[in-house]
Amino acid sequence: MSFLNIAFPVASALPVSQLAISTVIGSARPLLGLGILATMLIVFKPLLVGMLRAALLVINPKKTREEKTAGRNLRNMLAIRRIANDLDGTSPNMAAELRALAARG
Repeated sequence: MSFLNIAFPVASALPVSQLAISTVIGSARPLLGLGILATMLIVFKPLLVGMLRAALLVINPKKTREEKTAGRNLRNMLAIRRIANDLDGTSPNMAAELRALAARG
């Protein structure tokens, strides 16, 4: 310990305090960054949600009412034909009627 340490104790404590301050700032920097990121996400959430929905509509567009009706009619027609094929061995008349009904669409 030199005479200067006794005369100027602040000067000798300065490197220790700088080390402590740099450690605190170094550990607080990621937390500050995460806080800023969370704030930006909260502020711009409506914009981000809108952009995500627009991207999903580009990938998978919604069907129109006519497309939904056509798909439902096709599924119904295929179901009636399946039933007709099942009834073909036991009741051929009923199977023929079901096929005629399915052919009408």
